[in-house]
Amino acid sequence: MNERNVLFGMENSLNLARKISNKVKLPLTEIKKEVFADGEVMLSSTETVRNSNVFIVASTHTPVNENIMELLIFIDSLKRASAKEITVILSYYGYARQDRKAKGRQPIAAKLIANLLEVAGATKIIAVDLHNPSIQGFFNIPLDDLKGQYVLAKNLKQKNGKFTVVSPDHGGAVRARVLSELLSNSVKIAIIDKRRIGTNQTEVLGLIGEVEGENAIIVDDIIDTGGTILKAAQTVKENGAKTVTIVATHGIFSKGFEMFENSPYVDKVLITDSIEQESLKKYSKIEVVSLCDFISEVIIATINKSSVSDIYKGFKNELL
Repeated sequence: MNERNVLFGMENSLNLARKISNKVKLPLTEIKKEVFADGEVMLSSTETVRNSNVFIVASTHTPVNENIMELLIFIDSLKRASAKEITVILSYYGYARQDRKAKGRQPIAAKLIANLLEVAGATKIIAVDLHNPSIQGFFNIPLDDLKGQYVLAKNLKQKNGKFTVVSPDHGGAVRARVLSELLSNSVKIAIIDKRRIGTNQTEVLGLIGEVEGENAIIVDDIIDTGGTILKAAQTVKENGAKTVTIVATHGIFSKGFEMFENSPYVDKVLITDSIEQESLKKYSKIEVVSLCDFISEVIIATINKSSVSDIYKGFKNELL
């Protein structure tokens, strides 16, 4: 008997879910949502999922707690409806930055979210650019951590420019190296030397590497308030960079995009659609690359029980 596959999109990820639906040729099944007077919600499938392989496209961005709770409730409903497998495609993993105890008495919320997803009934996670790859170890179920650099590099490669890739801090050096190698083995990297002086506050101490006369690409996984990466852009421009393009997988922009649009140090901001924000369309400096093809190929590989590594090889061959 052929296995039945069912695709859902949470309310916060419907645009991406619709694109994936068209690509993988799976209709998007509707989610019924009821909101009670006290704010409680009830979510359930409008169709049977018994003995089905279920895929849920979701994100846990702002409002983080509300989106996480709704996802957990929906996963629980599918488990109790006898779904065979429940694969959660988390385009953005909320609380990923709380992945360790930096000080005494702090929680490790990234581990807590992993526990909650498993207890709710998720049997597999497909994540996109986890803030720290070690978060994979918080799960006791299979997890694919898709690298957004592959999608972003493909877009940058089409621009046919000569680049220097810049990491906004020492911790992002590996990410910068991956992107530089995808663009070309001859692409140099530079690193912003900074220190953290408070919550969402940093101080730039200097620049390691040369960017003078270069088209600089500052790469990060998350842009939240934007203060740190704007300081990095200023540092790079003041060190002689010809142009500055900021590249990130997850664009939260919790303080809005205006500061980037109005910055004399930023020429372009390139992000993916891991977080849906319709309001960004009105800005001229933003460019959004879709994760649809990448995630769709991974879903198809999951259904066919084939290798995800082959998908990465395909991306690399396209970039050559």
